[in-house]
Amino acid sequence: MSLAIFDLDNTLIANDSDYLWGQFLVDQGIVDKAHYESANAKFYDDYKHGTLNIVDFLSFSLKPLADNPPEQLYQWREKFIADIIQPLVLKPAQQLIAKHRDRGDTVLVITATNRFVTEPIVNLYGIDILLATTPEFVNGRYTGKFTGVPCFQEGKVTLLQEWLQMTQETLAGSWFYSDSHNDLPLLKLVDNPVAVDPDEKLAAFATQTNWPVITLRADVCPIDHFKMVQTESAV
Repeated sequence: MSLAIFDLDNTLIANDSDYLWGQFLVDQGIVDKAHYESANAKFYDDYKHGTLNIVDFLSFSLKPLADNPPEQLYQWREKFIADIIQPLVLKPAQQLIAKHRDRGDTVLVITATNRFVTEPIVNLYGIDILLATTPEFVNGRYTGKFTGVPCFQEGKVTLLQEWLQMTQETLAGSWFYSDSHNDLPLLKLVDNPVAVDPDEKLAAFATQTNWPVITLRADVCPIDHFKMVQTESAV
């Protein structure tokens, strides 16, 4: 039994939930379209190029949580999940998760996208363990700030190590599935790194290091990929 760790955006779902939540706020008229849409696109472009200032981004992306009462936020989020996210759930990803569970592996998701957005998405996959950037919640309201370490790049390693110490789990035989070069610090740490529909930088690195590269978006059985990875890891 090992840890099976999954990134969320563009790995378990076929898009980026952080960016899509921002676009949803724009489309619903919840935030100013002219300012928010362009800033959201700029931050996403920075993320893809590996130049994102995570603190600046969180100051931007968490502000709508502070500007609105939780009850209204939860209603908007429910619509967001139903209308935007559920069509992006990937059946091959569900099958791969099931394969790990059949092996007795512990399945968890680790994502830079904040917990407010991602918790119900992870629930769609029946996963109970989520490590994510945590919005601050004080006296019944979101503050627009975050607590602890942002779950981004090396921060994912920090939060995972804290979780390992707390649970007495280990990385022996561990897996990590991700699409992004931003996750290289954690991909390099696990025993079985797997590039999933990777961006250009991660695809190049995976080729150089002979990491398995798989897709969860084509009409293929991920269990076959899983067997391939398992065989290679035993060599």
